[in-house]
Amino acid sequence: MTASRAQHPVLTIDGPGGAGKGTVSRRVAERLGWHLLDSGALYRLTAQAAAKYGVALDDVAGLARLAETLDVAFIAEQGRANVLLEGEDVAQTIRTEAVGERASQVAAIPEVRSALLARQRDFRQPPGLVADGRDMGTVVFPDAALKIFLTASAEERARRRLLQLQEAGVDASLPSLLKEIQARDARDTQRAVAPLKPADDAVELDTTELTIPDVVDHILRLLEDRGLATQL
Repeated sequence: MTASRAQHPVLTIDGPGGAGKGTVSRRVAERLGWHLLDSGALYRLTAQAAAKYGVALDDVAGLARLAETLDVAFIAEQGRANVLLEGEDVAQTIRTEAVGERASQVAAIPEVRSALLARQRDFRQPPGLVADGRDMGTVVFPDAALKIFLTASAEERARRRLLQLQEAGVDASLPSLLKEIQARDARDTQRAVAPLKPADDAVELDTTELTIPDVVDHILRLLEDRGLATQL
């Protein structure tokens, strides 16, 4: 990373699936006019590309090559993020539980994480970057100006996911979603490489009882207190 790039401010928002970090990150990036990095989507995109091109999830070299060459872009607008893979918006396609499960397996592979590390850091561009993920503040941007770690109870995260799926017309079971979330949490927190945990200097926010606007406004105030943004 060049010295000039290191001067561009970064806000990291980490946490487990369903804590609200994706929605919060998109809204904060849009309010600030900053770039957006959805790092979780990179792993989902790798898993999606693997299925598209017939690369097995145990083909470490093949997955690493896919990760290195993914043609991706994120565009935050009107409260949502367009996720482009080879020019095609796949934001909805990659959000299925099946893709999420494969992505969690892909994310546990050190070679894939290494291949994506430099690509993630390349998103650091002026005027600033909001980076959403699980190891943004601990591994990818350890020098971030502000690090947020969002949490929520597993039960609340399962409930939110159920509502999302129902709104999309997808049948789902709350008990099965809870079981999947608990299994993913265990895998993410116990993996050998970049386990899910808050950075030592992260601000932890429990969103179980908070609305998305509450969380967004709180983060913007924290940025303003650090002289990184004017409250919008």
